[in-house]
Amino acid sequence: MKKLVVFILSVASFTTLQAQITLFKKKNKTSKTDSTKAVQLVPKQTADVITSPKPKKDYSKMVLTNRAADHLMIQYGSDAWTNRPDSVRTKGFSRHFNVYVMLDKPFKTDPRFSVAYGVGLSSSNIFFDNIRVNLNGLGSTLPFTDVTNTNRYKKFKLTTIYAEIPIEVRFYSDPENTAKSWKFALGAKVGTLLKAFTKGKDLQNANGQSIFGPSSITKESNKRYLNGTKLAATARVGYGIFSLHGAYNILGVTKDGFGPAMNAYSIGISISGL
Repeated sequence: MKKLVVFILSVASFTTLQAQITLFKKKNKTSKTDSTKAVQLVPKQTADVITSPKPKKDYSKMVLTNRAADHLMIQYGSDAWTNRPDSVRTKGFSRHFNVYVMLDKPFKTDPRFSVAYGVGLSSSNIFFDNIRVNLNGLGSTLPFTDVTNTNRYKKFKLTTIYAEIPIEVRFYSDPENTAKSWKFALGAKVGTLLKAFTKGKDLQNANGQSIFGPSSITKESNKRYLNGTKLAATARVGYGIFSLHGAYNILGVTKDGFGPAMNAYSIGISISGL
């Protein structure tokens, strides 16, 4: 009887232990499955964050209340002529000075772009090397006379002054703050010749001796030989209020048949609010 009781207790203990082992295995398997699911969710959520599209900026809603509509543009730089024959020798720093009042009109759909137009004056000064340009000549072509071995001026230049209408298509990297923006512009300008004159200073003989004194000045004014219309292509690139500009005159320096076929071009620095 005693042995039977011991046997029954042993069987009961073994059965209870087996049940606990089975339950532990199920819980452990469930825990591993949940952990695996949790680990799989993390990269999926991260991927969703990375691939979400960035909102596109609506440029049409930019506020430009602090941006001036009109402004002053000042240009200064170097001038030269293309295709100059040997008889047209220049020297020194031939230069220009231009002043324009411009009106800027941004595009409503994208104010990074704008159209600007205005009015202004341009002056060009070309300095010559022992060459006399006779604007009052009587011939059919503009005379460029070599005066190396005769009386000549120590300094001699040709000045032209045009009234101009410039127009530009502009781009700003930051149209809301043009003072800290990259800017690009392509355009053109048309002009009419207001005045043309030569200016000689300090007439000297062939030996370089002054005839009338170093302060003597001679001027001659005439527009007959020179092209009365200017049509030039222009470009600008810069940052803030400063930019580099260039211009190429499509029309010749002189009227057709009145002199060598030369075209004027210029490069320089512009100062402008826009």
